[in-house]
Amino acid sequence: MKDGWDYTRCVAVLSGEIEVLKKISAVQGKVRQAVVNREWTDFDENEKELNRLGGEFERLEEERALLFPAETPFYDVILELPIEERVEASRLYRELKTETLKMRATNETFLVYLNEAKNLATAYLEAVCPARGGKLYTRKGRKVSQDLRSIVINNRY
Repeated sequence: MKDGWDYTRCVAVLSGEIEVLKKISAVQGKVRQAVVNREWTDFDENEKELNRLGGEFERLEEERALLFPAETPFYDVILELPIEERVEASRLYRELKTETLKMRATNETFLVYLNEAKNLATAYLEAVCPARGGKLYTRKGRKVSQDLRSIVINNRY
């Protein structure tokens, strides 16, 4: 086993990453619900919380990278541990990977939803206002980007 390698620190870092990922997942769930329900009041607070948790996860990830060098696979590092410690470290590592994959799948699904909503809004605007030629304008008549991040339709004539 490497000199200075700390099993206790390894468990603490992996457990911390799992805990932070679960918190991030919960906040992302709130964000998804807010977007789907078009409730924007708590969006900024949730975004700040996501940024804070993301920073915490990044710090833990850097610490994990110091514990497990990239050139050595995780399972090779823990191979020399006693069996009980190896089983626990392996379980935590698998749980971390599982949480990461679940979050990735959920985020990809949400991005598909957002892209479909954007495409629907673009198609709607094309159908309602075909003369605008795919252009969007501000209230003052200036041309704006077509990214549709934020759009309000004024239906009063």
